[in-house]
Amino acid sequence: MALAGPASATNPIPVNPRVAVARMPPWPYGQDVIGSWIPPERLRQRGAAFREATPVTQLADLRPRDSGTDPIALLESTNADRVADLLPLRFGRMAASPFAFLRGAAGIMAADLAGGPDTGLHGHICGDAHAANFGFYASPERRLVLDVNDFDETCLGPWDWDLKRLVASVVCAGREAGVSDVACRLAARDCSRTYRMAIAELADLPLLEAYYLTTEHATLEHYGIADLVETFDRVRKKAKKNTSRRVVARSTGQGTGEPWVFSEDPPKLTRLPAAEADAVVASLDGYRSTLGEEIRTLLGRFAVVDVAHRVVGLGSVGYRSYVVLLRGNGDDALVLQIKQARPSVLSAHLPQPPVIHEGERVVRGQRWMQTVSDILLGWTTIGDQEYLVRQFRDMKGSIDPTALPTDQLDDYARMVGVVLARAHAQSIDPRILTGYCESCDSGASGAGGDAFDSAFTEFALEYADRTEADHETLLAAIRSGRLPATTATAPAWPDDRTCPAASVTPVLE
Repeated sequence: MALAGPASATNPIPVNPRVAVARMPPWPYGQDVIGSWIPPERLRQRGAAFREATPVTQLADLRPRDSGTDPIALLESTNADRVADLLPLRFGRMAASPFAFLRGAAGIMAADLAGGPDTGLHGHICGDAHAANFGFYASPERRLVLDVNDFDETCLGPWDWDLKRLVASVVCAGREAGVSDVACRLAARDCSRTYRMAIAELADLPLLEAYYLTTEHATLEHYGIADLVETFDRVRKKAKKNTSRRVVARSTGQGTGEPWVFSEDPPKLTRLPAAEADAVVASLDGYRSTLGEEIRTLLGRFAVVDVAHRVVGLGSVGYRSYVVLLRGNGDDALVLQIKQARPSVLSAHLPQPPVIHEGERVVRGQRWMQTVSDILLGWTTIGDQEYLVRQFRDMKGSIDPTALPTDQLDDYARMVGVVLARAHAQSIDPRILTGYCESCDSGASGAGGDAFDSAFTEFALEYADRTEADHETLLAAIRSGRLPATTATAPAWPDDRTCPAASVTPVLE
């Protein structure tokens, strides 16, 4: 789909008027009406013009922070909508390691990137594309798909923000795993390189073929993931067992008059006061209205049997997240998650079109970026809070990058680089983006692609150093009493669905 408005020398890409109202940079979808055919070479030339205006060496330069910037104050600024009693758990989990800190500090990184050089190529981005936010889930055809799997921070923004967060997280994860900085540098470079290569391959494919492309093992293997295959297959096998019925088996007990009742496991899983539980159940009517008619009919064949509150993730700790247990055909079970959706932490730094509902923002971003999405994705409102609704567990599984040895970390970095490229290519024309990635900077010698890889690699190492310093600042704030934190050792991997390289742990989302 492409844009209205004529192109010109000063405006090489026609501007979507809906975006212009929000003062966004030119929106490179292509065209939103069928129009005149544009040769692919000209689209690549447009990308090259963007790089001429914003060289990659400038784009990937990590600017020093303004004097007086306090990363702890930035963390505290995101506490307003969180349950106060869960804040110690949030900071305790972030204290576990620099990588854990990075996972919970998307807002800090957004502040670091804001106001920097911008290519003008904006589209739907994840907003929190660190190395742990990729994993398996089931398609409606019950195939396992590997994709980006967390969209709490999704918004319209620069593609490079996602790639910068990804390569920096690869270095942080590698350092936690004990991988040498030489190997971490190689992994970050390979992540950048395969992102660029995948964009170039997508740019050469027939348009529908590129759109239909799924990120499965067969798609990824030619990028060199041989050392990761055993772990890859082990995670896939375990992911297939992660179903709603397994939630019932592991997280419920027999209750009086009910077939299943969630078993309390505080603070992770807690029961609700009757009034709050009733409000959650009542919100399902609003949720149903966001689904297609055929899915509403399917959902109507289930009945709610229990509701509870469950803490999930790391960056989301403290936000309200409910699980709803529904019974279907006989012992058939479905578990929905109703998760609080608040504005993306990136939206404070990027102009955005008007948002009607934050849950809808998450759903739209997810549908734009994923190969295929959960058929039960929707949104609702409880009181004055907006929520995302989705299946709580549907064959989900992921790999812990902090447990990968050197050879597997490199393979994993290549894999997620490809996945992110495919996600970006849905809303940013890959023919334009590859023109940027492959072109040479003005006055520079050597291949443009090599310069691209080198620039993002250096950014990754520098930002990993900054993250380690911020993590030390967090520890100091906890020791001084400025921030509350659980005294028990906090797991770096609170998400139950994680599968370390050495051992497989089937878990909840």
